[in-house]
Amino acid sequence: MKLMRNRFQKGVTALIVGWLTLFVLLPNLMIFITSFLTRDDARFVRGVFTFSNYTRLLDPLYGEVLLHSLNMAVIATLSCLLLGYPFAWCLTKLPARLRPLMLFLLIVPFWTNSLIRIYGLKIFLSTRGWLNDFLLWLGVIESPFRIMYTPQAVILGLIYILLPFMVLPLYSSLEKLDRACLEAARDLGAGKAQTFFRIILPLTMPGIAAGCLLVLIPAMGLFYVADLMGGAKNLLIGNVIKSQFLTIRDWPFGAATSIVMTLLMGLMLLFYWRAARLLNKKVELE
Repeated sequence: MKLMRNRFQKGVTALIVGWLTLFVLLPNLMIFITSFLTRDDARFVRGVFTFSNYTRLLDPLYGEVLLHSLNMAVIATLSCLLLGYPFAWCLTKLPARLRPLMLFLLIVPFWTNSLIRIYGLKIFLSTRGWLNDFLLWLGVIESPFRIMYTPQAVILGLIYILLPFMVLPLYSSLEKLDRACLEAARDLGAGKAQTFFRIILPLTMPGIAAGCLLVLIPAMGLFYVADLMGGAKNLLIGNVIKSQFLTIRDWPFGAATSIVMTLLMGLMLLFYWRAARLLNKKVELE
């Protein structure tokens, strides 16, 4: 029995390692190698080694796109945090029998493709969409107002897609919150604001950091949100990568841009790991 279990564990481990090697390691290795090659109009890539793909990224044009992408991703992340924190807090206050239902309703949108949901949001926010029709019917506005093809529309699309990624880690942190600390703060005369900023917020910081990373990292690469909601003037860095591979057919430069973005995301994850370690040490010392 023990021998069969060991064989099963080894088989599962080999299957996982083989899957990760075939579908994660090798594709990323191909992208890394391609980023140092030269563009070829006939075969997409020519085997001539060069660093020019990375030096092109120093062009101020791509720096502006990166900063614009980062700016919209940060705004979307902060908006998700401001919306998701109270929502996650309200979830923890619900009766235990209702929490699974509410979490189920939060996850249900994932059953529908995000591209289809963005098309639905586009119809809802368009000049002749349901929102404008409803506001006109109420008499709040006299003529339809324009939301689509603006930076605000892109941010709304990012919030719409990524809000659950913020709520779930926040809910996990708030649910594990030691209620005895809150009762002790109340007994010692701390007000609601003091309790929140000095106890609740520090103890839920790992959930906040995890949620921010889960929103910030994909927000910079959701090119279809920028295409459908923002038009050509509101690009994310993902749009640049997509256009290099599918439109311009400059695979080496697209690969170099992907590698740089991967490194930036890795630095963000490293920062989160270091911050989580420091926070855990601080909690243990206290």
